[in-house]
Amino acid sequence: MRFPRASGILLHPSCLPGPNGIGDFGQQAFAFIDFLKDAGQKFWQVLPLNPTGYGDSPFQCFSAHAGNHLLISLDKLREQGILEASDFCDQPVFPDAHVDFGNVIDWKIRLLKKAATRFLSDAENEHRRAFNDFCAKNASWLLDFALFMACKAERGGIAWNLWPIEIAQRKAAALKAATTRLNDSILAAQYWQFEFFRQWKKLHSYAHNAGIRVIGDIPIYVALDSADVWTNPQFFQLSDHGEPLKIAGVPPDYFSATGQCWGNPIYRWDRLRQTGYRWWIERFRAALELYDAVRIDHFRGFEAYWEIPGGETTAINGRWIKGPGAEFFGALEREFGDLPIIAENLGVITPEVESILTRFRFPGMAILQFAFGKDPQGPSFRPHNYTREVAAYTGTHDNDTTVGWWNSSGANDSTRTPEDAAKERAFARSYLDLHDEPIQWVMIRTILSSIADLAIIPLQDVLGLGSEARMNLPGTAKGNWRWRFKPGALTPRIAKRLHEMVALYDR
Repeated sequence: MRFPRASGILLHPSCLPGPNGIGDFGQQAFAFIDFLKDAGQKFWQVLPLNPTGYGDSPFQCFSAHAGNHLLISLDKLREQGILEASDFCDQPVFPDAHVDFGNVIDWKIRLLKKAATRFLSDAENEHRRAFNDFCAKNASWLLDFALFMACKAERGGIAWNLWPIEIAQRKAAALKAATTRLNDSILAAQYWQFEFFRQWKKLHSYAHNAGIRVIGDIPIYVALDSADVWTNPQFFQLSDHGEPLKIAGVPPDYFSATGQCWGNPIYRWDRLRQTGYRWWIERFRAALELYDAVRIDHFRGFEAYWEIPGGETTAINGRWIKGPGAEFFGALEREFGDLPIIAENLGVITPEVESILTRFRFPGMAILQFAFGKDPQGPSFRPHNYTREVAAYTGTHDNDTTVGWWNSSGANDSTRTPEDAAKERAFARSYLDLHDEPIQWVMIRTILSSIADLAIIPLQDVLGLGSEARMNLPGTAKGNWRWRFKPGALTPRIAKRLHEMVALYDR
């Protein structure tokens, strides 16, 4: 698909400010859309909006279909009368610069349970009918997901493959007994999904009315501990006890001497192919109900993927295995027509991958931070080598902020020495003709002025923040996904500066 010449901001909703410990779909989300409009932006890019699991990562989710109930606005529930002012009397004092996930989860789940109880017992007929219609429309995944979450809660959150074998292997009698036993928890989980999608639909419509389209994110893999794997084990390389026989990752490279070992189970692509890729088609359909376009994470893995033996802790002992390739995207195209996909094509990119991008007109990504060092893809990330069908970024959620990258000595990088960092800065200074202007604005101007159809800027770079605002450090399990921007940070002055730039460069 050919995207229009435009620009946008990368910001996950959890990073929004607000009083309830985590960004949500409340007033600050609508204010952010107003900022995007004032700044002349046409896209809002988010990370996966699914319910986060291990490490609070939006790339390790309990479901590829469900929404993250932590993004439900409690203030919107209070406006509806489902929650009352007295429910907030013991609200903790949350930090405003990061998400304290432990305390947020404990407090917010307690209020969401109250909301579910009141809605399910007191909702007016109109709202109850809307809830029942939602459950019927999403029956293909909703009840299984709600049962999965109820069973997890009953067992203290442990992974499904550690549950009693009867329920882990989904024996009919065990499922029936659990559904009866956990009825209240199942209904609560269904209500949270109803409310998540109801709030997101209103926010998404508001964005459309402001001329803003939403770019979402589809990770190529799903988490082992997810309703997806629990309900469809036949599509994953698992042992009889639910342990992954093969796991996903990427091999050692410029950024990591041992590669990355993600731990996600590898697909049984042969079985998916026999179904016409129906499971993936329904996953993609769910994404297109949430978003207007999607970035596919680790796009390279559809052509060939790095397969690591189960139980390994590094990616060293893996091997390349051919994936479904163009046939897979042909199946999606037959189902949905022109595919609004941005391909995350970072890493070892082969001619076969490039062929898929060309055939389906998927724009790849060009990361400006990677343009000046020893990354083998560096030359293609330099703007004079861009093609129009490229999505240019100053950085991504996996990068340091531009200010943090610029000020880094390289000492904390596994393969980048201080000498490498110094050479990188010298080259960047010369290439960008950098003098006294802040590095982030030079980088922003560089991608906005390029011929790339899309230019996406992380909000941290718009705000000129350092490494303290980094969203994720790949290869680490703790301390990620926590950053939030502070109230008042999005000033009219910043909006005006961005608007002038996008007008200047026809975006």
